[in-house]
Amino acid sequence: MALSWNEIKTRANTFSKEWESESREDAEAKSFWDAFFNVFGITRRRIASFEEPVKKSDGKGGYIDMLWRGQLLVEHKSRGKSLDRAFDQALDYFPGIKERDLPKYILVSDFSKFRLYNLETNEQVEFGLKDLYQNVKLFGFIAGYQTQIIKPQDPINIKAAERMGRLHDALKSVGYTGHELEVYLVRLLFCLFAEDTTIFEKRLFQDYIETKTSTDGSDLALHLNSLFYALNQPAEKRLTNLDESIAAFPYVNGRLFAEPLPPAQFDSKMREALLDLCALDWSIISPAIFGSLFQSIMDADARRNLGAHYTSEENILKLIKPLFLDALWAEFEKIKNNKNRLFDFHIKLRDLTFLDPACGCGNFLVITYRELRLLELAVLRASITSGQQVLDVQTLINVDVDQFYGIEIEEFPAQIAQVALWLTDHQMNMKISEEFGAYFARIPLKATPHIICGNALQTDWASVLPPERCSYVLGNPPFLGKSNQSAAQKADMQLVCGAIKNAGLLDFVAAWYIKAAWYMHKTSFPEPVEGMGNSKNINHVAIPSTGSGNGRSTIRCAFVSTNSITQGEQVGVLWAWMLAQGIKIHFAHRTFSWSNEARGKAAVHCVIIGFGLQDVADKTIYEYDDIKGEPHAVKAVNINPYLVDAPDVIIEKSRRPICAVPEMTYGSKPADGGNLILTEIERAELLTQEPAAEQYIRPYIGSEELINGNGRYCLWLKDANPQHLRQMPLVMARIEAVRKMRLASTKVPTQEQAATPTLFGEIRQPKIDYLAVPEVSSERRKYIPIAYLSVDIVASNLLYTIEGAGVYDFGILNSSMHMAWTGAICGRLGSGYRYSAGLVYNNFPWPDCRSGVSPRTSNDENCTDAFAATSRSYKNIDAAAQAVLDARAVHISASLADLYDPLTMPANLLKAHQALDKAVDAAYGYKPGLNKAEGGANTDAARVAFLFERYQALTSLLPSLTKQKKIKKQ
Repeated sequence: MALSWNEIKTRANTFSKEWESESREDAEAKSFWDAFFNVFGITRRRIASFEEPVKKSDGKGGYIDMLWRGQLLVEHKSRGKSLDRAFDQALDYFPGIKERDLPKYILVSDFSKFRLYNLETNEQVEFGLKDLYQNVKLFGFIAGYQTQIIKPQDPINIKAAERMGRLHDALKSVGYTGHELEVYLVRLLFCLFAEDTTIFEKRLFQDYIETKTSTDGSDLALHLNSLFYALNQPAEKRLTNLDESIAAFPYVNGRLFAEPLPPAQFDSKMREALLDLCALDWSIISPAIFGSLFQSIMDADARRNLGAHYTSEENILKLIKPLFLDALWAEFEKIKNNKNRLFDFHIKLRDLTFLDPACGCGNFLVITYRELRLLELAVLRASITSGQQVLDVQTLINVDVDQFYGIEIEEFPAQIAQVALWLTDHQMNMKISEEFGAYFARIPLKATPHIICGNALQTDWASVLPPERCSYVLGNPPFLGKSNQSAAQKADMQLVCGAIKNAGLLDFVAAWYIKAAWYMHKTSFPEPVEGMGNSKNINHVAIPSTGSGNGRSTIRCAFVSTNSITQGEQVGVLWAWMLAQGIKIHFAHRTFSWSNEARGKAAVHCVIIGFGLQDVADKTIYEYDDIKGEPHAVKAVNINPYLVDAPDVIIEKSRRPICAVPEMTYGSKPADGGNLILTEIERAELLTQEPAAEQYIRPYIGSEELINGNGRYCLWLKDANPQHLRQMPLVMARIEAVRKMRLASTKVPTQEQAATPTLFGEIRQPKIDYLAVPEVSSERRKYIPIAYLSVDIVASNLLYTIEGAGVYDFGILNSSMHMAWTGAICGRLGSGYRYSAGLVYNNFPWPDCRSGVSPRTSNDENCTDAFAATSRSYKNIDAAAQAVLDARAVHISASLADLYDPLTMPANLLKAHQALDKAVDAAYGYKPGLNKAEGGANTDAARVAFLFERYQALTSLLPSLTKQKKIKKQ
């Protein structure tokens, strides 16, 4: 058992007085260092050796005064000798030391002084012998109290996982695989961690391997099996004649070593691989981060990108701080000077429970547990009177790992999650021990985390943690779009949300939101509603709830999700149902880049949404100026499903615009197998052989061509002369290929189109010049690049067209106001925009109309001052939009991609857009500094909040205006 810091300081004082007059290096140095290690309760013989032979940098042999492999090299001199020279001499030994044995610290001394060099931080500290008691915490690595700080970028985590990966591969190559291999590695992980953090004595595990097993590794597996068996036996149940090297290991319990495993088989290289792992300092390795890295070693492909998929601490804190941690700290600050309330608060911490229904390797649970223990430490500091000596630390600690529950579909990460919580518990116990000077360790393990291996979408969460006992649900469910789900995952989606209309549009993560809503309701409504599963449309059907609103579940939930569930059609599917269940959004991080600091960095555009059945007064939106930037918190009155401060409005597809504006439609769809489409080269080759085809070849423009200017062409054979076509065999061959392709289709409409192979499958080409809007574009641009095209340019189905659109229309669609609406409402393709006429354009509340009325008919009796744009505003927008077109024309050779790249956008074009934004804002009566939304900030979220209010007002008039129009017709 490790010594308390109080005991270590007492021993340090005794040591200093004992050796204050010694000066002879040769006579007493060894006794000096034996006594020094005894200060920390460590037997020097167990961890370090004197006069270690080594080959120096000059090739000659030498002897290290004392070496603790992988940790500490000591060079000792007689009193008064140069410590600088001693340090140089120590460095001279490094070329002859194995890499895994290289020390992290060099300690030089002349009896009267110590100088400690930390080779990893390049720091050094010097102090006198008499001051050792004041500096003992510098030697926490000897005592086992080394403080671990989670640093995602720390390469030690990667190195440890890579070395574990090599051992994994070696065991797997000899046929030791599957469940047995996973459990075996988890046990080794525990042992490696244990001997660097006082659970085991220093080097106990490593020495057992080095001294008790053959160098060829042939008997290593048998020794490990004996050790694993002993670790599961209390001292009183062990054999009385058990080898002392095994008897020295403590009883662990926790069922970690309970399952009998078949013996593995090692060779010399595998034994070396395990010793390489022993050489790492596992006390500084993060259980939260290493768990995910450890899991990735099981997959060769994942290991190539090792470190790409663990969740960084920073991102986990983005969720747990607003979910519960900030509120708990705020409560603590209010009551920390009141002993009685502090006592109650401490009990409250013990009563909290946490469920992660997609826990993986336990990252969220581990960080949550650590933060809860840090808060408990603050409670203890405030509770204990200054100067009061703490004799029994264990009686002070309430928070424990059995407050944490998880569901994980794979067995291996579920095991890692449990072990990671135990390891974190021990790290926090060491921190408590350091704080109060009394050693505290929970060995043997008694409390156990409740990590269930199971499918969270098939498992009844109430069977894992009854909802009436649950405080918080949290986590990071799988990121899978609707098109990336396996057959089994689709079946799970059907099981959870199949009765919800259009549930097939939902991402996989949506199922966790739906199950969370059911889980919350089970506190007052224990069984699903009879018949709900057969409902044709339950989007707006609420789960019945008994009792008053105050009797509702107090569970709060927060998930990390892909941002797609707050955009496009998914909002109408998922959130219409969630809102009908009484769900309220409490806080939200708007779109940001969910990434980590590791090599092979992976990033996804995500949101974090906190929600519950009970409403809260303090709602917060975390807004990002840039998706890679830092968030700033903005208080909100209400957070709607688009994560803006606005009413709970759901935008659903509309077949017609809600305002009197030109209709937008798709371009034409070939359905030709590529046979009617030509590249530049194909066009040139065709015209070389059949020049007469030129009259039928037209530019063919989709999103890519419009933005980047890449040329494509099509055979536009509508109204083509049949006689001409028959005289062009190459064109006829393409037509025949279209016919065959359509006939081979499994779709009946496509088969029917085989009768007209000269025509596009769907023809929607404008009859006059038109405004073109790309369906797909990058989110990097401040504005979606749109442009006017002539009628002879064929628009593809990846282009939206507005026939006969005026410059005013161009101006509105090129404004920041319309872009903010687009960013909030449209669907996504990856991180880019996927524009939609039905969702975005048709529902956009223009500045110049009530439903069905525009300034083009501003004398209409339905047009009022509150909503109508004045004639002057119309002209201002028209002029500003023309200025944007004129600014573009200056750069005639530039593509729209060049013009709207945020790094290369010309200054004159940017200035013209800023003027256009001002004109559009004025037409809306939008004043950023005065709007209540987002505190008056001029952000996209502020604009969207403003537009939602306008949309709500406009759509509320639709029924009455429709009735008036019918009366007029009669």
